[in-house]
Parts: sequence; C-alpha cells; structure tokens
Amino acid sequence: MRALKGKKVLITGSTGFIGTNLVRRFLKIGAEIHILTRTTSNKWRIKDVLKYVNEYCVDLLDYEKLEPIILDIKPEMIFHTAIYGGYPFQKDVDKIIQANFMGTVNLVNACKKVSFELFANTGSSSEYGVKSKPMTEEDILEPANDYGVSKAAATLYCQAVARREKIPIVTLRLFSPYGYYEEPTRLIPSVVISCLKGINPEVSSSNSVRDFIFFEDVIDAYMKIAEASDINGEIFNIGYGKQHSVGEVVSKIVELTGNNIRPKWGSVSPRANEPNIWQADIAKAKDILRWEPKYSLEKGLTKTVKWFMENMVLYSSI
Repeated sequence: MRALKGKKVLITGSTGFIGTNLVRRFLKIGAEIHILTRTTSNKWRIKDVLKYVNEYCVDLLDYEKLEPIILDIKPEMIFHTAIYGGYPFQKDVDKIIQANFMGTVNLVNACKKVSFELFANTGSSSEYGVKSKPMTEEDILEPANDYGVSKAAATLYCQAVARREKIPIVTLRLFSPYGYYEEPTRLIPSVVISCLKGINPEVSSSNSVRDFIFFEDVIDAYMKIAEASDINGEIFNIGYGKQHSVGEVVSKIVELTGNNIRPKWGSVSPRANEPNIWQADIAKAKDILRWEPKYSLEKGLTKTVKWFMENMVLYSSI
C-alpha cells in the first residue's frame, strides 16, 4: 500500500469530467497536484480549485515543450484522462487519432525520462466494439468507430511499453461513467437539466443499453491502482457489471426530479450499430484490485440529481 498524501501527482484532462473529479479527490488526500491545460481549455469545472494546483499550459502533441515540463515536475504518479472524440460533436478523425494516440505516446515517452511509481492510462469500453456477451479484458478488440480505434491503439501501446520495459503502466477501461461535472450534452446530465427546468427531454431510443457507473466508484478504482503493486501492463474493466436501458435511466430521473415530464423519444438520432449487450465483466478488477462498485443505478442517480439541483449555476455559465 502506498501513502498518497504528499505525492507528486500529474493529471491530464483535468478540465474534463473524470479529470476534475480526480483533482478534487487528490486535493482531499493532500497530494501535490500538477495539471496540464491548453490555451483552449474550458476551465469551468476546476476554476474554484486552480489556486491549489500547479498548472502548465502545454499540448500533449508538442513533445519539445512537454518533455522539459515533465522533467521539471518529476511526477511520482501520472493519471492520463485527456481525450478527444468521446462526444458525438467531436468528429475530426485526425484530431481523434492525434490526441488519443500520439498524445498518449508523447506523454508515456516523456514520463519514461523520470522514475515514476504509476502511469494510469484511461481506456474506453469503445475499444471492444459490439460483443454478444459481457466484455472481458481478454476479448479481441473490434472497435466500431474512430474513437474506439484510437483508444485501443493507445491502450496497446501502453501495455507494450509496460511489458517490454517493465515499468508501472496500467489501463482502466471505463464503461459509462456519470455524475458530478459531467458534460451537459451527455445523456444523464441533459435529461436531469431538462427535467429541472421543466422541459421535456429530447432522447433517442429507450432500448439502448449501457453499463452505467457512478463517478465515485470510478475514482475509487483509480485510488485502488494508486495503492496496488505488481500490475505492470494490466488492463481492468471499470463498470458496474450490469447494463441498464436508457429507458430505465430516463424514467428514474423523471421520478427523482418529481416533475410532470414526458420524454420526447426518437427526437435524437440513435448511434449506429447499437448493441443488445453493453456490459463489463469486472471479475478481474474485483480479484486483483479488490475493487467493486458501491453505488447502484438508483443510488448514483439520486446523488447526481441532488448535486445538479444544488449546482445548476455552473451549467448556466458554460
């Protein structure tokens, strides 16, 4: 077990959903936090904690500028959550490949110049593609879109470097996290915000399924790998381990907000190749990391709705 208080922690993607929640958890622990941002970064999620962290403005694609920053920080732990292409409006294929793959390659290569204890790469369930059963880490990767391809390539690169050079790089493959500070265009926040405003939410198909997992369980998984040892090159699925339909999620949100809302089903085009099964097999994470989710969908949504009720002002300023 590693003591995390006082550790030099570098977090990429700190202005994003998962990144900001990692920043906040490590601040509570008392870590020394360093973040990388870009000139175009929207800092609405972290503006209240910026004064407590060390910020560096650099693009991961600019290796000449990135390397000296890493050598200056000498991070003991790196949490790589920066992505592009995770949202439907992010369609630039070149940016997807460059940001997710080459950005990861540059960060890994720069961090190899220092002696770190952990490099936690953030993967995606999109790496698997469509499967007919719960997804395991041993499944063949058959991504169905450019984003999944780029994330799969980044994960495989991280694994190859970890195994070849025997250095502590690990990947967490996240399924469908939700919770505080999530992007407002995503399913759960968009429906919650609509309900709280008394607007009928626009949604696609009630039959679509995902393995939704509350963000606090995801952050707990990062904490588990920060404390683990002898897991170089490993990949772990991080999901709830059970899928729910979009219809179930929307119905629960409507119930929790207590408004007389009628979802406008079919008003948003569904994604292509919607699977019948989208579920994580989390046996490996349970066995090796001794991690498992604590929040059911109802419990997680209850906390999420309450948080949005108290923090709607954040979303009105985006």
